[in-house]
Amino acid sequence: MNAWLLAALLLLPLGLGPCVWVACRGSAPQRLAGANLATVMTTVLFLLLAQGFSRSSYVDLALVLAVLGPAGTLVFTRLLSPARESRTSSPNGGNTA
Repeated sequence: MNAWLLAALLLLPLGLGPCVWVACRGSAPQRLAGANLATVMTTVLFLLLAQGFSRSSYVDLALVLAVLGPAGTLVFTRLLSPARESRTSSPNGGNTA
């Protein structure tokens, strides 16, 4: 086991664990920040594993996650937001038939 793998082993519970905890238990803004930080920690974890195992494919995966992670978190948050009332009322009193 080299230093890169040891750093990845320590990052998993010490870095990713609190992010997942906040993403599951915090208020809405804290959950958003926890999910974004978990994406960053996972990206760093993939980069550490790429160096530790000398596999360049993990770097590609980390780059894709770094680009798509924040956008995915915002889309996920938007889908979980409470449903808003429609701003337009239907002319027949809510009946669509």
